[in-house]
Parts: sequence; C-alpha cells; structure tokens
Amino acid sequence: MKDTSILVIYTGGTIGMKQDPDDLALRPFNFEQIVEEVPELRKFGCRIDTFTFDPIIDSSDVDVDFWKRLAGIIEEKYAEYDGFVILHGTDTMSYSASALSFMLEDLEKPVIFTGSQLPIGMPRTDGKENLISAIEIACAKDCNGNAKVPEVCIFFDSALMRGNRTTKYSAEEFKAFISPNYPTLAEAGINIKYHDPFIYRPQEWGKRLKVHKDLDPGAVILKIYPGIAPGTMESILGMPGLRGVVLETFGSGNAPSSEWFIDSIRKASGRGLVIVNVTQCMTGSVNMGVYATGIGLKSAGVLNGYDSTTESALAKLFFLMGQYPDNKRVKCEFEKNLRGEISK
Repeated sequence: MKDTSILVIYTGGTIGMKQDPDDLALRPFNFEQIVEEVPELRKFGCRIDTFTFDPIIDSSDVDVDFWKRLAGIIEEKYAEYDGFVILHGTDTMSYSASALSFMLEDLEKPVIFTGSQLPIGMPRTDGKENLISAIEIACAKDCNGNAKVPEVCIFFDSALMRGNRTTKYSAEEFKAFISPNYPTLAEAGINIKYHDPFIYRPQEWGKRLKVHKDLDPGAVILKIYPGIAPGTMESILGMPGLRGVVLETFGSGNAPSSEWFIDSIRKASGRGLVIVNVTQCMTGSVNMGVYATGIGLKSAGVLNGYDSTTESALAKLFFLMGQYPDNKRVKCEFEKNLRGEISK
C-alpha cells in the first residue's frame, strides 16, 4: 500500500462528531487530524488526505446540487488518488450512493460511502471500524494493480454493498443498511473476504472517467395505499413540470384495479409522464405479467422497475431525465441495466 493514496471526503454526519469535554455537546472534529483520532490508520502505510465540506451538511439536507458538488470533487481529484471514501450521514446515504453510481460512468476506482450510528469520539462507536475497513477496501488492488472493487459502494457493519442496491434498514442498530436483492460484495471479519463474482469490473480498463452532472429532479415518489383517493392521484400526477414518477406498489407490482385509478395512470402516461413500478416490499421484484392489476398497469404504460430500490429508481430517473429532454428516450433507457442496479 506504500504507493497508494486515498482521499477521505467528509460531507457531514454522525461519524465526524466528537463530544466537547466542557459542555458535552457533539461538534465536528478537524478531519485533517484524522490519524490522531484513528491512529490505526498509520498501519496501512498509504497516503490518506482529507477534504471537508464547508459547511458540513446534515444528510437530511442533501439535494441535487450536493451530488453535483461531490461528483465534481471526484472528477477533479480522480487522477491523484487510487480510491475515495465518502463520510456521509446515514439518512440519505443510499440516495447519494445511487446517484453517484449513475453520475460516474466508466469508473475504475473505489468510491466507498460509510458513516456511523454513533459519533467516532464515543467509546462504543461503530465509526472507527467502518472508516478503517472502508479505507482498506479502497486501497485494495488485484494482482494486475487494478482496484479490487471499482464501483460505488456502501460499507457498513462489516458488509460492503453495491451502493445502488442498498436501503437504510435501521435507525438504531449498527446494521444500518441492507442490500435486499443483491449479494454483498465483501465481508470484513478477521480478513476481508471479497465475493469476486458479484463485483462489477470493466470489460476494458483504461477508459476515461465520464462525470454526468446534468440531473433533472422533476420526479416524485408515489406510494400506493388502500383508500388512495382520485383527487390525490390527480394532484400528484398533474403537478407542473413533473416528468417522472416512482410508483411504489403492492407485492410483485400490484395496485388498485379501479377504473378511475388505471385511467388516471393511462392519461398521465399518455401525456408523456415516465411512470416506473417498484415494489413496497423489502425484497423481491416487480412482475406485471402475473396478476390482473399488474397487467393493467403495464397496459396503461407503466415501466417495470424490476428489483430496483426506491432510492435507485429515483436517482436513475433524475439521471436519465438530465441526459435526455425527450421522455420517450428516458422510457427506452430506464428498463436497461446501466450500473448493476437491477437483476435482468
């Protein structure tokens, strides 16, 4: 690892907090002194530099401009470092990891998101282990000198997961994230065990990184529930400037079979709206060819989100709508597997 360099980007979040000895309040510490806070990092022997957002951002305030800035930092520093570790609040980490996965095309270096449930300065913190393992994974190379995990990931509680396959699972447990529909990429125990068959690697190394910063946030998440009213559907689907909808349905992609409901979907799709079907279930996939209600949605023009997470489907819409002003092209591209976000 002597010739390896890692950039740690602190955007905000619990992991960077330390308790003030005077008033016991939690305040962010200086990440330029990260080795003093986590002396175990010295044992890696690699160069670890830091970049701190100013001001730091609570992950509840993350937006499209934040993603653009984060992607821009990686673009600017890409040639200088072998890998990137992004420290991020847990609440929206899956959204950010999903967005970055689409924004960074032909990525050949690790971009590892991590954070913690307890501040790094507290005795029982999970932050140190998450940070140490994330950096070790970001440093890891194969026998050819290529990155072991050249994709956007989340590392949390001993598990490395593809970023656009994750969702936040718990607000209290150290196991804050799961990858419900895709195997973990690596597990950290006594050693870090990489599950090579599930890790994405370029078919051809040496391509130049393409960073896509054109995002269109003109999409919403619409969760279907028993008793949803026609007025609710009309007000959401008729929002000015709306281009896309992530429709969270029941089971394997089912929704009410009422004539008014299907008609509202059909009219919205006919106006060009991109409507994507994902399941509300924690695991599983959408199949609109099994039940009559799913078939009705498909006939009304709804696209199949397969086993996408809601976070990934929304980020994918933002990305595709930013690339293509024509929604017909967005519809054509959406059902393709772009970054390993769906099993197809």
